[in-house]
Amino acid sequence: MRVTLLAFGTLRDLPGGTPGSLDLPSGATVRDLLDRCRALHPDHAALWSSIAVAVNREYVPATHPLADGDEIALLPPVSGGSSAAESHVALTSDPIDSAAIAALLRSGDDGALVVFEGTVRNQTRGRRTLYLFYEAYPEMALARMNQLAAEALQKFPIRDVALVHRLGRLDIGETSVCIAVASAHRAAAFDACRWLIDTLKQTVPIWKKEFFEDGAVWAQGEPFPPQLAAGAPGAERP
Repeated sequence: MRVTLLAFGTLRDLPGGTPGSLDLPSGATVRDLLDRCRALHPDHAALWSSIAVAVNREYVPATHPLADGDEIALLPPVSGGSSAAESHVALTSDPIDSAAIAALLRSGDDGALVVFEGTVRNQTRGRRTLYLFYEAYPEMALARMNQLAAEALQKFPIRDVALVHRLGRLDIGETSVCIAVASAHRAAAFDACRWLIDTLKQTVPIWKKEFFEDGAVWAQGEPFPPQLAAGAPGAERP
């Protein structure tokens, strides 16, 4: 059978790259595919143990059986819901206007509106940063962001949510992500905003490349939650 293979972030920079299509034996699983990847790149064992895998834009475990025509995305660690939530979820290559996003959510029904902005700083671990570049698996990223918005509306007593992430080149001081939460009370808004940014950074397939005066590197992402890390030894569950 033949599958389509996609790679993102640091996986794109491995020697030899990643083929766009790959022939696998009938009955092959995600684990079989990862074993082949490990054999091709034995010096990057830790990387393969930390990735998640999506088949046809859904996270799957290592035991997931593959089928002819599947689209398989190899996802290194990353640095939906009601119609109201979906209207405020976006990926964009344009500068993020956080004030405009906040204005979309503002309502007389609310006693709190919490806005978080992630911005590009001018240094990382003592190295001067020139600019950043963000890339995504866009279809899956948007679906996951909408799912997070819906989960936040269920988990916390809040009224509305906005999630917007920037892609492409970002210069120092620009906003990379904006999260806004509206609610009757401030505690729920703060709690939901913190949960959203922490969960987004762990599970939404968006990656950051940092460009310094002396080179460039894909940022080390936060580990996937154990249930999503298909590449980890013994990983079985989605």
